[in-house]
Amino acid sequence: MEKLQQKIIEEGIALSDTVLKVDKFLNHQIDPQLMHEIGKEFVKRFENKKITKIVTLESSGIAPAVMAGLILDVPVVFARKKKSLTLKDGLLTSTVYSYTKQETNEISIAEKFLSEDDHVLIIDDFLANGQAALALIDIVEKTNAHVTGVGIVIEKAFQDGGDILRSKGYQIESLARIKSLENETIEFISEKEYAQ
Repeated sequence: MEKLQQKIIEEGIALSDTVLKVDKFLNHQIDPQLMHEIGKEFVKRFENKKITKIVTLESSGIAPAVMAGLILDVPVVFARKKKSLTLKDGLLTSTVYSYTKQETNEISIAEKFLSEDDHVLIIDDFLANGQAALALIDIVEKTNAHVTGVGIVIEKAFQDGGDILRSKGYQIESLARIKSLENETIEFISEKEYAQ
């Protein structure tokens, strides 16, 4: 997705060989027009799939997930990282280790929002080591719902998350695939490399 790649080049900052800061348009401040384009792209990439719900993780996955949900006219459910006083019973949980924050979180979704009849598209902002996506898949599969696929805004293709998920047979659609962040330079995987 050229618009996304251009935005990453213009406003993204490679903080290290593994950390990309995109807080100007995705992780803190949100660019609604870009999120709308991202939502349309996810819908296009999964257009032949049945989708009844979208599941994401708070908070940076919510904006692209809501845009896709708006276009598809399906509900968006987000997994919470923090406990809520109003959300206590019937929780499905899984654990996620965040390499960026160096912490483990228990995430949860109320069981009432997913059923075995659901066909779920998982959307998240980043794919690095695959921990967040695997935790969301774990929660969805605990309800016997079907995972339709996983939509990722930015994949750090130099880390193993994408390979892990693809080896498990999931359709993974990443809108921007980062080849390298070395020397504070953002390098994308080319179309030719992506096809291999």
